[in-house]
Amino acid sequence: MNTLEEIFEQSALETDYFRQYCHYVRQLISTIDIESVKRVVDCLLEGRRCDKMIYFAGNGGSATTASHFAQDLSEVGRKIKGKGFRARSINDNISILTAISNDYSYNDVFSLQIQQSFDPGDILVVISASGNSPNVIKAVELAKAKKGVTVGLVGFDGGQLAKICDHVVHIQSKKGEYGPVEDIHLILNHMIVSYLMMELKQGN
Repeated sequence: MNTLEEIFEQSALETDYFRQYCHYVRQLISTIDIESVKRVVDCLLEGRRCDKMIYFAGNGGSATTASHFAQDLSEVGRKIKGKGFRARSINDNISILTAISNDYSYNDVFSLQIQQSFDPGDILVVISASGNSPNVIKAVELAKAKKGVTVGLVGFDGGQLAKICDHVVHIQSKKGEYGPVEDIHLILNHMIVSYLMMELKQGN
């Protein structure tokens, strides 16, 4: 696959680049291990069945996806008028984020938030294109130490998260190309939550 820079250089017109960008994202989507997506869905359903908390975390663009994913998953129960998912994004409280960053370290912004509240069997979903964000890795290590379940949505070569998370969905992209990875992570959010919505509407 060509890099985005190569696609840009080969594009005579703006529309050529836009078409090739879409093609590139489609190529990346085609490399996803669908069985890994199924394992994440099964993990979330088990968390719902056992009434476990599902935490989401990410930095930058991945923070918005974490927030979006937590919001969408929380909405499922209201839309099906039944038992939903207990979901929370831990990158949404700016007061906590800045307090921990200032008083301790930015590497602690996620781990310190769940240190007291994370129970065995709870789920931590982390989203990182590089898979190497220190604060996310530290949160995963804590969650595993507390006998939780960890899910990583990653890109590039998978980074450290691909090695330590229990369940991993890996977008195998060129290193540094954040946009397409973040695009697909959001697609995964919508794909997973829409499936869960329809699955639960059928009473499964």
